[in-house]
Amino acid sequence: MKEETYVCAICGREYLISQREEFDGQFLCPRCFAEETVTCHVCGERIWTDDNAGNSDTPLCERCYDRYYTNCVRCGELLHNDEAYYDRDDPDEEEPLCHACYTRTAGERAIQDYCYKPEPIFYGDGPRFFGVELEIDGAGEYGSNAKKLLRIANEEEERIYCKHDGSLEEGFEIVTHPMSLSYQLRQMPWEQICKEAVELGYTSHQAGTCGLHIHVSRLAFGETEVQQDAAIARVLYFFEKHWEELLKFSRRTPHQLEQWAARYGYKEQPMEILDHAKKGYHGGRYTCVNLTNRDTIEFRMFRGTLKYNTLIATLQLVDRICDVAIYLSDDELKALSWTTFVSGCQATELVRYLKERRLYVNEPVMAEVEV
Repeated sequence: MKEETYVCAICGREYLISQREEFDGQFLCPRCFAEETVTCHVCGERIWTDDNAGNSDTPLCERCYDRYYTNCVRCGELLHNDEAYYDRDDPDEEEPLCHACYTRTAGERAIQDYCYKPEPIFYGDGPRFFGVELEIDGAGEYGSNAKKLLRIANEEEERIYCKHDGSLEEGFEIVTHPMSLSYQLRQMPWEQICKEAVELGYTSHQAGTCGLHIHVSRLAFGETEVQQDAAIARVLYFFEKHWEELLKFSRRTPHQLEQWAARYGYKEQPMEILDHAKKGYHGGRYTCVNLTNRDTIEFRMFRGTLKYNTLIATLQLVDRICDVAIYLSDDELKALSWTTFVSGCQATELVRYLKERRLYVNEPVMAEVEV
C-alpha cells in the first residue's frame, strides 16, 4: 500500500506523511522545520525563526527576552540582564553595555564603577604618600555633577577620579591619586572641591552614610617588611590606647565604627595587636586600620566631611600618628599620653580642629557646623 503524501507549507514540495512536522497549524518538511523554527533557550517553546528575539546561539521568544535579556546599545551584543553594565554618569538613562564596550568607554565616564582602579600617579615627594577617599551623598549619582568636581581638580593634571559606592544612597566617592602631605595641603584644590560639592547639594558628615578614608603607602613605614610591621604595629597600638579620643575626633558613633571601622582590641604589646590583626580578626577591611591592601594601609575611622578645615586636619592627624609610630620605640609609644601627643601637634588646621572637639590642652574654640 502506497504511503500518503503531503505538501510542505513553506517550500511547496511533496513529502511522505512519515516525514511530516507540524507547527503553528501548518505541515512542514524536516528541512524547513529545522531552518524556519527554533526552540527558545529559556522556556523551550518553539517559535518561528523570524520571531527569534535573541540570536542564532541563544534563540529566545519575545516573552523570555523581555524578562531576562537585553542588548548592548553600542555593539548590539545579546546580554543576560545579570551581565549588563550601565553608565553611571546618567542613572536616569539606563542604557545597557557589554563588558567590552563598558571597558572601552571608561575614559569617557565621570563616575567609574566601584572596581575601577587606574594606574596610580604619584604627586610630590615620597615615600609617605596619602590617598584620600571622600564619600559625598544626597544630590544624586550624576555624571554632570562629578564632571564639575573633576574640572576643578584635574584642570592641570589628573589628580582625582570619581567612583560608584553601593553604601551611598544618592552620591559617589571622590578618590585622589597618591600625594605627599605637602601636595595634598598646598596643590590639591580641596577647598574649591568642598565648596562646589556643597553648592551642588551634597553633604558628607550630615548624610550619615559617608566616610573619609585615608591610605598611606606601606613604604612610608620602612623599606623592609620587618620595619614596616614594627611601625604599623605601633599605629594599631596607638589607636587602641587612645580609642576614646580618636572616637571623638572621628565624629563617628560607636555603632558606626563597629560596622565600618571596628577596633582590633587592646593588648599589652604593639606586635601582639598586629599578630592578632594578621590572623584575620573581623575577616576583612572593615577595621579602623585596614591592613588588607598590598601597597597601603587604610585609616577608615573618620566620618566624611565637606568642611575644608576638618578634611585637612584629618590628613594632618594621620601624618602625626605616622610620625610617632615610625620614630618612637614601643616603650616610648606606650608611655605617650594623649596630652603629650596633641601638645606636639603644630599644624594650624589640626590644632583648631582639636580645640573644636575639646581634645586639645588649650581653651576650646567655637566650631563651625560640619557639612
